[in-house]
Amino acid sequence: MRVAFVGKGGSGKTTLSALFARYTASRGGPVVAVDADINQHLGMALGLADGALPRPMGSHLTEIKEYLRGDNPRISSASAMVKTTPPGSGSRLLRLDERDDPIHTGFSVGTPEGLRLMVTGPFSEDDLGVACYHSKVGAVELYLNHLLDGAGEYVVVDMTAGADSFASGLFTRFDMTFLVAEPTRQGVSVYRQYRDYAADYGVPVAVVGNKIHGPGDVAFLRDQVGDDLLVCLEHSSAIRAMEQGRPFTLRDLEPANSRALGALLDHLDAQEKDWFRFGRQAVQFHLRNAEAWANRATGEDLAAQIDPGFVFGPTRVSLSR
Repeated sequence: MRVAFVGKGGSGKTTLSALFARYTASRGGPVVAVDADINQHLGMALGLADGALPRPMGSHLTEIKEYLRGDNPRISSASAMVKTTPPGSGSRLLRLDERDDPIHTGFSVGTPEGLRLMVTGPFSEDDLGVACYHSKVGAVELYLNHLLDGAGEYVVVDMTAGADSFASGLFTRFDMTFLVAEPTRQGVSVYRQYRDYAADYGVPVAVVGNKIHGPGDVAFLRDQVGDDLLVCLEHSSAIRAMEQGRPFTLRDLEPANSRALGALLDHLDAQEKDWFRFGRQAVQFHLRNAEAWANRATGEDLAAQIDPGFVFGPTRVSLSR
């Protein structure tokens, strides 16, 4: 299952991403956390030092594309492969229960809790003033497009802040989106944007109230977002200690906050995997990007990259090594 954490900047989505990834890993099964936020703080929230972070995916797009395209005859070269290029016959696909491929081994590191971290990477000096961050986030879209995740396997993505996630088709690559909202008008304004955009694409969204100080905060969020409010996490001295770099384990969490993480996992597990929607929207966004810019950028008609005989889903495709 794939889950995205989104929300206003400062809402605590990176902290919640890290806590949820840790909690999910503690329940067993493979977990990959992906930092797709321009601020790149997920590794820190998972307790990793800057020197322990993996190679950034966003700086090695050509290498990633070369591997994923495999011997797919519809993709002429890595340079003709864009962030939305869907897999087809001959493409190399990825599994979380077989993480010995060059993508997982080359672009992830383990954490003490047993999960693995992947990062898009920060801006480099060469990027400043000439590139947008979506060029790096495209590595995550390619990764998810080529991933065959099954039951009990999880990818947790810390997304860019605000509604900026809708600047690409990445927001449709998830089974569930958790929107982290503080009990403020600014916090719920992002929720309304996300709800309205996501509804057009059948993307499920649930609200996670954060930094809750009392019943009044819960009542405010319930009044603003209604039944979309799934759980609330109360203001936590344990979480603040984690954010300050002090020693932290899940056992330090307050019981109510630990139960809230469990409710998030239960809600994610209850989602039905919709491979048909996933494949249909992968094609839809690829065609849209091809017409808008990618045909011009590559000098090819990228609609030809779509394999009409390819069916998304781990039970109906075979891996190509």
